[in-house]
Amino acid sequence: MAKSAKARQAARPGRPPKDLAGDVEGRILDAAERVFLERGFQSASVDEIAARAPASKPTIYGHFAGKEALFAAVVARIIDGLAKLERYTPEGRTVQDKLASLGSEVVERFIEETLGITRATIAEAERFPALSRHVHEAGRDQAAAAVSHVLNDATHTLSRGSKGPFSGKRSLATAQIFMDLILLPMLMRALMGEGGKELRSELPAFVRERVSFFLAACEADWGK
Repeated sequence: MAKSAKARQAARPGRPPKDLAGDVEGRILDAAERVFLERGFQSASVDEIAARAPASKPTIYGHFAGKEALFAAVVARIIDGLAKLERYTPEGRTVQDKLASLGSEVVERFIEETLGITRATIAEAERFPALSRHVHEAGRDQAAAAVSHVLNDATHTLSRGSKGPFSGKRSLATAQIFMDLILLPMLMRALMGEGGKELRSELPAFVRERVSFFLAACEADWGK
């Protein structure tokens, strides 16, 4: 017996059910992210992304020029998600406590949300050198902006109302140094294969030590 028109329509590959028909671009990026993280850029295929979305290949090419553009869009979305760090409210009353709270949050977020895509962009650094640099620089800048807010708030506390080590434009540059002290060692260890459980167990003591060093260096610099 011949299939009904409705059954034939439902059987078409790549056609999403009605409850998924809204955010097409979001579905495509979700599927692309999963495939890129599982297979890497080289082994990923638009066919598999289309099947997982689900969306037809013409639909994907209607939103993205090709696999390279999909990869860049996935990276950009992950980096944009780090902007939430600027809305994070650090715990604690002292500058040291707030920086420790924020530093731990930054490391947790990067390991949880960006580790896979960082590995993927490193693997494709020769093919996409600018994109690989963008992951590092944009991610660090997003986190540094959040740290800069804490440092700006700390200016009056540490400098007694005068221009201190965290004032004005200097706070962002100082925040980037803070990120290099806190984030890069932990991120490198994670990239080299150390487990998240082990890193998290060491994180509080590690961050406390680095924050103490950072503040001591800043106050010494301010006192010159």
